Amino acid sequence: MGTWGTGPFDSDLAADFVDELEGLTSQQVIDVLKRAFQRVTDWGERVDGGDGVEAVAAGALVASALPDSPIVIDPDDGPREPLPELPAGLRASAILALDRVLQDGSEVTTGWVDSADADQWRQEVRQILETLAIPSDH
Repeated sequence: MGTWGTGPFDSDLAADFVDELEGLTSQQVIDVLKRAFQRVTDWGERVDGGDGVEAVAAGALVASALPDSPIVIDPDDGPREPLPELPAGLRASAILALDRVLQDGSEVTTGWVDSADADQWRQEVRQILETLAIPSDH
C-alpha cells in the first residue's frame, strides 16, 4: 500500500475506495459509505488499517457534502460524479467510525513512521469529525 500524504485520500487504499464509487447508483453509493463505517464500528478492540483508511475517506466525502462545509475535496481525489443526497443518519455513522479510527486500538493511528505526519493526520481527521458534528439546519 502506498501512502504519499496525510490527507484522507493520500493512499492507494483511499483512491481505490473512491474508484469503487464509479458507476454506482445513488443507493449503491450510500450503501458503500455505510459499509465503510460499519466495518470500523463492528470491529472488536482493534480497527484494521485498511478499513480505517476507507472510513476516513468515506467520512471526508460525507463531510464535504454538507452545506457550507470547510472540507473541500480536490477534483482529482474525489469521485467524478457528485455524491447523491445522503441520509442524515450517515453523519452519525461517520462520527462513530472516525472516533474509533482515532482510538489507540486502530492500526491507522499506529502505522505512522513520522510523528509529525501522525499528528497532521489526526488533525485532519479531527477536522472532518468537527464538520460532521456541526448541527444541520435541515
